[in-house]
Amino acid sequence: MGRWEPGARERLAVAALELVGENGFDRTTVAEIAARAGVTERTFFRYFADKREVLFSGGNALEEFLVGQVAKAPDSAGPLDAITCALQAAASEIFAERHAFAKQRQAAIDSNPELQERELLKLAALTRALAAALRDRGIGEPSASLAAESGVAVFKTAFARWVSEGVSDGDVKDLGQIISETVAELRAALNVGREGSAGGDRRFG
Repeated sequence: MGRWEPGARERLAVAALELVGENGFDRTTVAEIAARAGVTERTFFRYFADKREVLFSGGNALEEFLVGQVAKAPDSAGPLDAITCALQAAASEIFAERHAFAKQRQAAIDSNPELQERELLKLAALTRALAAALRDRGIGEPSASLAAESGVAVFKTAFARWVSEGVSDGDVKDLGQIISETVAELRAALNVGREGSAGGDRRFG
């Protein structure tokens, strides 16, 4: 087997989720994951530091993508609008064909407190990165941090709905649509619209 066999990373991720679903996270070993994926343990450790990272390996790529999308948002976009555009892009370009994988991954995380803690750390890092991206757009504090926190809350809520709602009439409900609905619900809860509050402050919107 070649040292860098194409698709090994993806096969390892799928194998890990299958085994965690069958045996639980604590009872799943690196050796079993590697064997299920058809690679050696040595190959496993070329891609991942430990078995937890198999489930979180896409986090850095997602963060980089979202930060890049925030940077490219129109100058006229408010902070939350810029993050919403980034989330919509991720929904169509990253998650559109990965519903089954995402559902399986979330089930694995929900079943293990250690993985839940790791997920929270990853989301906290994403929040900091998005806040920094907004500051780079000239958004001051606390608006940048508030918008980043709200954007990640939208993502968490919409993603949870997406993986839990499953398939309807043979089709998976669009994550982008759920994100739009969740943002609308957030704005309604805060009683602010895209044009800001009654006082006209658009820093957050």
